[in-house]
Amino acid sequence: MSEAPPPLRRSVAIVGAGPAGLIAAETLAAAGLAVTVHDRMPSVGRKFLMAGRGGLNLTHSEPLEAFLARYGAATSRLAPLVEAFPPSALRDWAEGLDAPTFVGSSGRVFPTALKASPLLRAWLRRLDGLGVRFALRSAWTGFDAAGDLRFDRADGSSETVRADATLLALGGASWPRLGAHGDWIDALAARGVPIAPLRPANSGFQTPWSEQFRDRFAGTPLKTIAISVDGTTRRGEAMVTAYGLEGGLIYALSAELRDRIARDGSVLLSIDLAPGRDAAALAARIAAQKSGQSLSNLLRKAAHLPPVAINLMREGAGGPLPREPERLAALIKAVPIRLDGVEGMERAISTAGGVLWDGIDDAMMLKALPGVFVAGEMIDWEAPTGGYLLQACFATGIAAAQGILARLERTG
Repeated sequence: MSEAPPPLRRSVAIVGAGPAGLIAAETLAAAGLAVTVHDRMPSVGRKFLMAGRGGLNLTHSEPLEAFLARYGAATSRLAPLVEAFPPSALRDWAEGLDAPTFVGSSGRVFPTALKASPLLRAWLRRLDGLGVRFALRSAWTGFDAAGDLRFDRADGSSETVRADATLLALGGASWPRLGAHGDWIDALAARGVPIAPLRPANSGFQTPWSEQFRDRFAGTPLKTIAISVDGTTRRGEAMVTAYGLEGGLIYALSAELRDRIARDGSVLLSIDLAPGRDAAALAARIAAQKSGQSLSNLLRKAAHLPPVAINLMREGAGGPLPREPERLAALIKAVPIRLDGVEGMERAISTAGGVLWDGIDDAMMLKALPGVFVAGEMIDWEAPTGGYLLQACFATGIAAAQGILARLERTG
């Protein structure tokens, strides 16, 4: 008597081979499901690799309460997901891939190797060992009439895929050359999924520098400064660019700056070039300098300002600097710089907008499309750089995988 054939494994199609899709694939395959990851690009994790070129910032070491507050309006939905897979769990996961981590001086967490490529290679070996299949150069184009997934392949052919559950982890629209185009919006909106327009996040901002300032200082950092806008003050570093300003301090304020420019057409920053130093004390040091010096030498000696800061003061003043110590000190403490534009999504680190949380249930499934789950940056949330972006991508990917497992268990 012949043996009965083994039962077929339940299948899951994951669309998107970024961190959210890959961690979901690992979770699902480890639970015994047949997982295929589709991606339009010829290799996986391209944005992940790009993020690691300057040192892969996996997460952050600050207390969890402060960490969760970085997600702003999305905190209430992301908090339970990040609490279920917190920064400590992400560090343990990396350790399990022989990629130990360390905490940098800013509190950010990096792999000891600093690069993303060794970690990604080890991750792909683990996924291969779990039986995860990859269908690359396979661009998702939507659903057919039966609700199956449609894909266009690089050779001009197309295919239809039916799975027991689907996870969409398609990213937003930042860095589109790495594969995220936001072209999934129409396919989901046509099926009744509520979506907010995609907008740049963690982006640079435009200001009309003088030609002399732009040519001399584009690419120069502004170190140890504070920026205030509408009563909010943050301290850190920024970078002068040919078009305006970018960098960690600007990214931390980007949501507020972007929304103010959208509403009012521009926003006025107040840049403190000497945070922690009192204006009266600065004025006294300036007044004590020997007469006859150039203003540049005077400010360099009295306030320890580099050339980029001194010339930024000229940009803010709109002309020659004042000579009076009190007025110079006041300008050092509050250089007015007006931003009048936002760099586009093709230059942004991440995007805001996407699938609205109101359209997603607690298991990360789309209410309008039973059996279809979402994770990662394609959901409507944003956070500054510093490890918060990757942490939420991992956490939502795991939450979606667990939602899929629970659904498949309920449906037998």
